[in-house]
Amino acid sequence: MVEAAVRDFGAMPSALVTGGSSGIGLAIARALTEDGYDLTISARKADRLEAAAEELGATAVAADVSSEEDCARLVAAHADAHGGLDVLVNSAGVGIAGTIGDTTTKKFDLQLSVNLRGAFLVTREALPLLRASRGYVINLASIAGTIPTPGLSSYGAAKAALIALTRSLDREETANGVRATALCPGFVDTPMAEWTGLGADEMIQPEDCAEMVRALLRLSPAARVPVVVVERAGEVV
Repeated sequence: MVEAAVRDFGAMPSALVTGGSSGIGLAIARALTEDGYDLTISARKADRLEAAAEELGATAVAADVSSEEDCARLVAAHADAHGGLDVLVNSAGVGIAGTIGDTTTKKFDLQLSVNLRGAFLVTREALPLLRASRGYVINLASIAGTIPTPGLSSYGAAKAALIALTRSLDREETANGVRATALCPGFVDTPMAEWTGLGADEMIQPEDCAEMVRALLRLSPAARVPVVVVERAGEVV
């Protein structure tokens, strides 16, 4: 894990967003940049990542969160660039539709590796920095982790586990001043949701998720919100 560094007085707060080159992660990264955070974004695909980093004026670190070595390298790179960490957003994710009977072991393992294990690894590496800043962890989960969702069984299982991990983290780190929230939206207008056939106007917008993050970060340190569920209008839950 990265040792906490001592930042200069008056240094800008900083944030690290995994999956920050597109979709929900990019919308959150834009909001954090607008709100004055120094930013690091990560993603697997370097070309898209570099374009997003140039737009945001952010540090770009290509990383695969399913790799323990990449997770450690990512957090270390953020610490080297910004000296500390105030907000961690674990937004990197993969969703593969399929019933239990039709899901291969490889697809099941991939979703757990990225959606759950990756968030765990990055958070574990970042905890010394977050404890030093009394920071905030926001994990992008899903409404599929809160209700039965046929066709998204393995994805929902990974997100349910992420919600449990987030709730435990929030309790474990109370004395250190670190807070954690699992943000659980319904279908969001991103490429990952194209398979649904829903129109863009029928889905939650990535910017809605960004606004939820902004609201959470404005709460007083005494306020803890372990889980936020954002339903899509007309969604049957």
